[in-house]
Amino acid sequence: MFLRKKNSFVALLIVLILSGCALKPISSEYAFVKMEVNDIQLDKLGNGNVLIYNGADILHRIDNTARLNVLINEKALGQVRPAEYVVLNLQKGEYQFKLRHIDLVNMRSEHDVEIDESTKVIRIEPTINSNKLTITNQLPKKFDKFKFMQNR
Repeated sequence: MFLRKKNSFVALLIVLILSGCALKPISSEYAFVKMEVNDIQLDKLGNGNVLIYNGADILHRIDNTARLNVLINEKALGQVRPAEYVVLNLQKGEYQFKLRHIDLVNMRSEHDVEIDESTKVIRIEPTINSNKLTITNQLPKKFDKFKFMQNR
């Protein structure tokens, strides 16, 4: 009897912890350039068209901490979930990206990014103690499995 209650308590505790890491989405203030995965090619990107994708690894996907709320120059891009991408038209210049995810506590980071005509692909991802932004200019592996980001 005691063992059954203990197992139930542990299961409930795990469910609460995993669901407590959910990040509420923010609505986008940007106009997306709608492109299907099959239509995206590196030579079609650049000159202002920048693909931004969430490259979260499996550890963040399991516990629901891979969702990133993104602001660019204080304007909401929205929530980019794991294996999601969005294409934006960003003019040449300096941009400040603010990334946020929840992993028991709020993990926030700020990244200054210089966009020029050669900027094509930006990878964003949560890390164990913050967030990471990298200009890769390469499509991720298994990009055909990615989905276009929905405005939630």
